[in-house]
Amino acid sequence: MPKALLLENVHPLGRQILQSTGFEVVSRSGALDEAELIEALDGVSLLGIRSKTQVSAEVLAAAPDLLAIGAYCIGTNQVDLRAAASLGVAVFNAPFSNTRSVVEVAIADIIALTRRLTEFDKQMHAGVWNKSASGSHEVRGRTLGIVGYGNIGTQLSVLAENLGMSVVFYDTAEKLALGNARRMHSLDELLDAADIVTLHVDGRAGNAGLFGAKQFSRMRPGSVFLNLSRGFVVDYAALAEAIGSGQIAGAAVDVFPTEPKRNGDPFDSELRGLPNVILTPHVGGSTEEAQEAIGQFVSHKVRDYLATGSTTLSVNLPNVALEAIPDVHRFAYLHRNVPGVLAAVNATLAEHGVNIEGQLLATRGEIGYVVTDAGSAVSDDVVAALAARPESVRLRVLS
Repeated sequence: MPKALLLENVHPLGRQILQSTGFEVVSRSGALDEAELIEALDGVSLLGIRSKTQVSAEVLAAAPDLLAIGAYCIGTNQVDLRAAASLGVAVFNAPFSNTRSVVEVAIADIIALTRRLTEFDKQMHAGVWNKSASGSHEVRGRTLGIVGYGNIGTQLSVLAENLGMSVVFYDTAEKLALGNARRMHSLDELLDAADIVTLHVDGRAGNAGLFGAKQFSRMRPGSVFLNLSRGFVVDYAALAEAIGSGQIAGAAVDVFPTEPKRNGDPFDSELRGLPNVILTPHVGGSTEEAQEAIGQFVSHKVRDYLATGSTTLSVNLPNVALEAIPDVHRFAYLHRNVPGVLAAVNATLAEHGVNIEGQLLATRGEIGYVVTDAGSAVSDDVVAALAARPESVRLRVLS
């Protein structure tokens, strides 16, 4: 029975799907550090994580039984994707399942900060009645600047326009503007135009330090700032200074450069205690609906990969869509992307009298993937011959 390790409170539905497929599933509530993770991965075929567990090259090298990683979240920067691919470990995530949840909390933050609801709430709990319109505004007619116009940014763009906002966006990739949204040609151009700036960029290393003192000083005086993307893209000391000076009227932050591994662990930030600042513990995508959808989506992806070899939507391996076919014998061959591999595979099969019923080849960067359906069982001699080839990464016989 293959073994799966699920960390960080993966939704129970994800566990149920894997158990129904025949996995022995071990669940843990928190993240693990490198040494703990290496120990826990002994004999594990499938690892399920969320955003806090770091899967380094060292962890991967120490886990020879690991076949796949399910990232039950959007981001995959917590996994060394190149190292995983080089060892034949497929990585899957959930790029769409919690976008609505993130968008809704962004809209809630925008309205709360623009109306200064955080300040009114704090005063009321302190027993102070302060009915005032000073510094409180409607979002209608204001300009929202979206940095990162991907799955979340585009959906936020549509809902913001429905609230009567004007939308401008900036993305380094070419993106189709939805509705009346306008593309800005630079980040500075967006900062000049926006009353509210919200970040929805991915976790690539090039985004580190994207937003700092220079960008906050460029924003309109009294504007609002949100970061629901990655903690390392923002200089929070600079944000605290901008809030203290009044340059930024309010901020909402859901992600931090260093986050506690487990619920109940202490948390500290330069932003604690500042006026009109909403701090949330990385819960932008954490609704029951989103976590259930993510659990289902990722568990189905890793289940299908292990059962059929399908790599559709894998973030680090060549994408090949496959279905189970009765009465064929399938083997999946991950290899270094060098010339002549397909010819060598077919020559080896021919030498051993194996008739090919169907075959697919795809490549992605340094990795190639050949999936072959044979009309008869593949002998141990064939498996040994292919696995011994110098370009081999991982060979799996699936049926």
